[in-house]
Amino acid sequence: MRKPTFQDIETIGHVIEENERYRHYHYPEMPIRYDSNFIEFKQMPLLEEFKQAETFLKEFHLKHNQNHLKFEFPENEKPGPELQKYFDDSEYETGFLELYAIEPKDFPAQQENSDIRVVEVTEDNLDAFITLQYEADKENGETFANEKVKLNQKQFAEDQNMKVIAYYKEEPAGTMNVIMTDEFVEIDDLAVHESLRRKGIGGRLQQFVMNRFPDQMIILVADGEDTPREMYQRQNYQYLGFKYEVQRVD
Repeated sequence: MRKPTFQDIETIGHVIEENERYRHYHYPEMPIRYDSNFIEFKQMPLLEEFKQAETFLKEFHLKHNQNHLKFEFPENEKPGPELQKYFDDSEYETGFLELYAIEPKDFPAQQENSDIRVVEVTEDNLDAFITLQYEADKENGETFANEKVKLNQKQFAEDQNMKVIAYYKEEPAGTMNVIMTDEFVEIDDLAVHESLRRKGIGGRLQQFVMNRFPDQMIILVADGEDTPREMYQRQNYQYLGFKYEVQRVD
């Protein structure tokens, strides 16, 4: 089986320009979603090349009433000192993502708990799924949360997407999006209600995917500076690489 890369991770957005240096993603359906409106460099830019792309993206976003700038860099390459100094001086936030993969047979069996029930989302429980995600998304503002509702409804209708919901004592407790391709199955947007964490709900959500797709490699992306990555490492996911990104809100 081919080793997955970041190119196998779904990007919600349209490539509206591509050249030898970068791809420009734009998603007018959700303009404040930073992960859908950005420039992805194909090769690590020189400082002047970055500044040119920065000027272009800033002018483009101003025309579309977007107040953020975001750039992603080539997989497994770290920006050099000159670029990093410019990011710091220009008040960019620097972060990195990590790519993980696992074969379902390697996922540790989860402890049975009759209080937890995990099911695929259908028309009957779509509202519960959307409501739970909406409450979590409100931390990023009402506008973002409302746009995310529309995105969830759109994804629900797509064959390659599967929504999953977990119940704890029959109350909605956790959600997850699953993206299915011919080669890989991606876990995305896994979230457990803050008041119900550390009860095994996240593990049971993942176990649902392992059981549903026993013969496919499961992939996911974790924030390189967040604690969930430590959970994935304990669960036997294999680390495959990193990807740096910077963003700024003006």
